[in-house]
Amino acid sequence: MDKYSIPKHLDDPELFGFWTIDEFIMMILPFLWGIIAGHVVIGVLLGCVAWFAYRKVKSGRDLAWIIHAGYWHLPAEFFGLKAMPPSHFRILAG
Repeated sequence: MDKYSIPKHLDDPELFGFWTIDEFIMMILPFLWGIIAGHVVIGVLLGCVAWFAYRKVKSGRDLAWIIHAGYWHLPAEFFGLKAMPPSHFRILAG
């Protein structure tokens, strides 16, 4: 028997139930809209579709990958970053 044990799940993401935090947010927002709008069944269905689509887009990558893809494909005003140049500038000096 080893004197020391090394944890195998040290770098696992935090979970909220069965989902990671970002997957849970993508699933709960349409559900909350359905409750507010009075269409709970539609909200549940849209929440499941949003969760499934987000999970396919993410496909095992980190949340930072989604943020980087958003920086490159969304308008510069979406993130409102003041210190970063917009992504459509290809030549920054010279």
